[in-house]
Amino acid sequence: MWKRDEAPKPSAPAAPAPAAHQPVSTASVPQPENRRIERDVVNIGKSVVIKGELNGSEDLTIEGHVEGKIELKDHVLTIGPNGRIKAQVLAKSVIVLGEVNGNVTASEKVDIRDGGSVDGDIIAPRVAIAEGAHFRGSVDMQRKGGQPAAKETPKSASQPAPQAQAQPQAAAH
Repeated sequence: MWKRDEAPKPSAPAAPAPAAHQPVSTASVPQPENRRIERDVVNIGKSVVIKGELNGSEDLTIEGHVEGKIELKDHVLTIGPNGRIKAQVLAKSVIVLGEVNGNVTASEKVDIRDGGSVDGDIIAPRVAIAEGAHFRGSVDMQRKGGQPAAKETPKSASQPAPQAQAQPQAAAH
């Protein structure tokens, strides 16, 4: 009896079952792959040494040595704990766990984590320096809308006069 039940059941459902499962699995597989492709991260290992200009259109993690210029305008650059950079850096966001000697410019944020070191000037709208991090240089935290604010300053030039009158009143209290 046991053998008879197994034989008819697998032969009849086996043909439709794989056909039904194959389209579902092939339809669901490409979507996660596309998402993975959009978030690719390239790694440069600790034994790699690059001298020159490094450009890219993907997120990048550097564990090796780079001398020259690094440009990732629309992507995240991570300098790993073993990374040693002697370069001008330009990226959307920069995360420093290793050492950077050179100026760092980011359109969004520069984050120097514990153990990270930056010797150079930083230009970014947001800067985070963790306790235990090293930084020597200057910080220029430019806002993205800095140019329109400069255009509004002449309009606000007429407003400081009333504000100046308000300040003595506050001092009188």
